[in-house]
Amino acid sequence: MSEGIRIVTAGGTGQVIEKKSRFIAQVMPVRSEEEALDFINAVKKKYWDARHNCYAFTVGDRFELTRSSDDGEPSGTAGKPILEVLLNEGVHNCAVVVTRYFGGTLLGTGGLIRAYQAATVEGLAASEISIKYSGFLYTVTCDYNSIGKIQYQLANDGIAALDTRYTDVVSCDLALTEEQSSRLLPALTEITAGKAVIEKKDAIEFLINDDKKGGASCHLL
Repeated sequence: MSEGIRIVTAGGTGQVIEKKSRFIAQVMPVRSEEEALDFINAVKKKYWDARHNCYAFTVGDRFELTRSSDDGEPSGTAGKPILEVLLNEGVHNCAVVVTRYFGGTLLGTGGLIRAYQAATVEGLAASEISIKYSGFLYTVTCDYNSIGKIQYQLANDGIAALDTRYTDVVSCDLALTEEQSSRLLPALTEITAGKAVIEKKDAIEFLINDDKKGGASCHLL
């Protein structure tokens, strides 16, 4: 499949404890700097009694905007490491705040960097991440004798139908990238002996669930 971009579709919370210091990472999908700052301020208000609320966020399909803050930690030990995790993981449109409750023992520069990054990784692991693609919507219509072959081909290609309607014929809606359509559509024509009617519709953006714990799912944006 042609390359998509990874985005957070549902935030999560992760935590690590290092020498009695507690690092709580909260992750949220954001579409603008304003949304990111609103989320950061809400977390700071919730954890008002914590020593540090460090953060980083990315906005844009090409990381057009990135920001980070150490919030009082030694320079470069918190915000930048959090941001590096987001960039290395290729996660777009995402804000992360890592709250630290001090445990009484200094961790040193390396210890802080590792703790903030580990908490960020845990937060992302607890979040729902999907891949956003650009492509086109297609409707494939066939008879009942052909739908089993089509569904088998879709399963082999890892493509989930958006919707399937059963009337006197069977119609299914598919979200496909250009690469997928150039591969799949000739195959559908071949396995149905040309009986499938394929209609190309609107240009779309769509999400494929990137959660390894569940099955593949596709949703239009």
